[in-house]
Amino acid sequence: MSPTPRSLPIRLARYVGLVILAWFALSWLVVILLRFVPPWTSAMMMERRVEAFVTHESDFTFRHRWVGWDAVSPQVGLAMVAGEDQKFPFHHGFDIDAIQDAIDASDEGKRLRGASTISQQVAKNLFLWNGRSFVRKGLEAYFTVLIEATWPKRRILEVYMNIVELGNGIYGVGAASDVFYRTTPDRLGVIQAARLAAVLPNPRRFRVDAPSAYVQKRTAWIAQQMGQLGGPAYLTRPAPVAGRVR
Repeated sequence: MSPTPRSLPIRLARYVGLVILAWFALSWLVVILLRFVPPWTSAMMMERRVEAFVTHESDFTFRHRWVGWDAVSPQVGLAMVAGEDQKFPFHHGFDIDAIQDAIDASDEGKRLRGASTISQQVAKNLFLWNGRSFVRKGLEAYFTVLIEATWPKRRILEVYMNIVELGNGIYGVGAASDVFYRTTPDRLGVIQAARLAAVLPNPRRFRVDAPSAYVQKRTAWIAQQMGQLGGPAYLTRPAPVAGRVR
């Protein structure tokens, strides 16, 4: 017996609902798994490798080496927090103050400033693609919520240090330490860590191994911030009762 015209939309809606439900369940399962298993790659790494292949970049070399938290100098995580997201230990994935500041700056006709937290950047780098569409931003927010709800802050920062691009084709502190400093990540000092953070978020324009005046100035600023924040202990400091963290 053939389905009635009314039953077809109902069945289609059920199928679509099941697909959406399955996608939500699968995405959460992947996030839970990555809390314990080092990601062997990321969406951004794959996108960059495809880009290099399509554009025939003959001099492109991909480098990535996962390094666990205990094998990385605590200065590295502190430098990235100092330079990128000083409220990281305290927020729940989104810096509301920074978002409001960015909106205010845009309303005043100023250059739009980024307001992405480290948690948002992990979500984007792991699962998404470059772009500014509302779809991508919505998915970024979704994965940020999953990550913040599932991972401890230490895991978020550990993954970020291992997947962030720190040079052309150079991903993570393990590969960056090898290429730029010829040493292991656990031996990086304050200035070395600060310089890695200084090239973010544009490591193809700004270089660790050939720092411009801007990178040198930003390195000094990040190193100063690291001291003012109180050193690596800042990463485990309890949240302030009130007030904005600068």
